Amino acid sequence: MNTVSRLAILMLLFFSPWASFAGDSNGPPKSGDVFPDISLPLPEAAEHRAYLGLPEDAGSFKTECIKTRILIIEIFSMYCPHCQREAPEVNTFYESIVNNEALRDRIKMIGIGAGNSEYEVEVYRTTYNVAFPLFPDPDYKIHKRLGEVRTPYFFGIAVNARGPDQVFYSELGGLDGAERFLEHIRESAKPFLED
Repeated sequence: MNTVSRLAILMLLFFSPWASFAGDSNGPPKSGDVFPDISLPLPEAAEHRAYLGLPEDAGSFKTECIKTRILIIEIFSMYCPHCQREAPEVNTFYESIVNNEALRDRIKMIGIGAGNSEYEVEVYRTTYNVAFPLFPDPDYKIHKRLGEVRTPYFFGIAVNARGPDQVFYSELGGLDGAERFLEHIRESAKPFLED
């Protein structure tokens, strides 16, 4: 392999969407932290607006507007091989929530594509049959607010319509099985799920 090829590979790895970038010295929000204030565009799909409980006329919304007690956020990238490999398990996790009458209105899920355009997010959604709402973050604006995490990264937040959302889960990597992850989320979120 010549020097130019090696340099090209190094640059590809350094500038890839799933690479960890230097930036926020505090890192991602941890359990017990306030979740950063982020804005997301209103989903075009009516079923996604209904799932999140959002009004039809909102141009954008914040996480505290979602009608739920718990919000699971996956930070992914279309180009991340770990995200691609984990997608079926993430889908199973989502389905186990929506098929559970006791959880479907209390736990919701969204994905944010770090560095991904609307087109790239749509390719990911279609390729991996993702049913939950996915949002583009083409300029890494949200990604920077969340500590420039590597992908896939999962946040669990307690949604509070009257104040800031609180992080109760913040981890890099796969789910280690959809069923096990759901039990872990239920246990970690117990204080926020109880009436």
